Amino acid sequence: MYVYSSAWYSNTLFVILIIMKIVDVISWEVNELELVHKFESDGLRLGSQLIVYPGQTAFFIKGGKIYDEFTSGTYIINSENIPLLGKVINIPFDGETPFKAEVWFVNAISLLNNKWGTMTPIQVEDPKYDVIVPIRAYGQYGFHIDNPRLFLEKIVGNMSSFETIKVIDYFKGVILSKLNNIIYDALKQSGHSVLTISSQIESLSVYAQSCLTQDFANYGINIELFNIISISIKEDDPSYIRLKETKDAKARINVMGREDYQMTRSFDVLEKAANNHSGMSGAAMGIGAGIGLGNAAAKLVSGIINPQTGDTPPILSPGKTYFLVLNGQQQGGYDITKIEEMYKSQVINGDTLVWTKGMLQWQKMSECKDFDDLISNCPPPIPQP
Repeated sequence: MYVYSSAWYSNTLFVILIIMKIVDVISWEVNELELVHKFESDGLRLGSQLIVYPGQTAFFIKGGKIYDEFTSGTYIINSENIPLLGKVINIPFDGETPFKAEVWFVNAISLLNNKWGTMTPIQVEDPKYDVIVPIRAYGQYGFHIDNPRLFLEKIVGNMSSFETIKVIDYFKGVILSKLNNIIYDALKQSGHSVLTISSQIESLSVYAQSCLTQDFANYGINIELFNIISISIKEDDPSYIRLKETKDAKARINVMGREDYQMTRSFDVLEKAANNHSGMSGAAMGIGAGIGLGNAAAKLVSGIINPQTGDTPPILSPGKTYFLVLNGQQQGGYDITKIEEMYKSQVINGDTLVWTKGMLQWQKMSECKDFDDLISNCPPPIPQP
């Protein structure tokens, strides 16, 4: 039976510890698939070597609490470079015995090729023409962990590993939820329409990055770039067609003026009605069943000549017809035979206001060349006693 002295034990322990100092290496290879990795062994010893590669940060954690932090470099672990952790662990034998703690590595390299895109069209209101249009968009963004401690505390928790795809999936949702408002606000500020959105992609990308920066920073992440690669709209979509029609109409109003534009549109209606092969009954039905053709025509002309009345212009029957103002009301349309009959019976006179297609405003009959012969060949009204 062998009896070992305390000196032998001390020397043996010293040799073992020397060997362990050489082989105990704490490290984690950098890769793009993981953002956080927990070192597998929790049996650590003072004298172990800690290697933190560029683009990494390492943390000593015990009991769920973060203590000492290491940036890139190579370290021999001792009580001097883990002062915070050293205060909560008992290290006898000159601090050479194993102690329990965890080492977590956070990957802070730049990850630039992260894709995002709309799976279904998003409904964006055009701020210039107030028409809602469905659009699709896709692009890419880059980020890196800017505040490893905050990232570890707010996102990772006690997971032993945290994959990059989890962050990408989360922020893809953030991007898509905010994209609608981002596009609307950017177009509104610049005064542009969805119709010209393709030419605004660069400025939209810059604006989107500024809007999303704080959402990333809340989790210790810095967004390095944000690119909108493409925004597309189906040109045969009814909403897109309506948007283009609205733009064209506003452009014509800006060039012609609102009243002239309304008059032009009214005459387009008149021309279509006159060429309507289904007859005048069909034209009358176009402005509402049950409305008499004469009244409808009078109201339509009133809308052309007097826009302030708010009525739409009348639909005229084929051939030249006239509209009169009698007792403050529009009447007509009347053909020339009816006009002559009313004039001869003194229902109307030279001061009666008259209008027909082609006239820009109401005129007295005495000032309208169409009635020169009628007025010159008929006796004037009998003077009242």
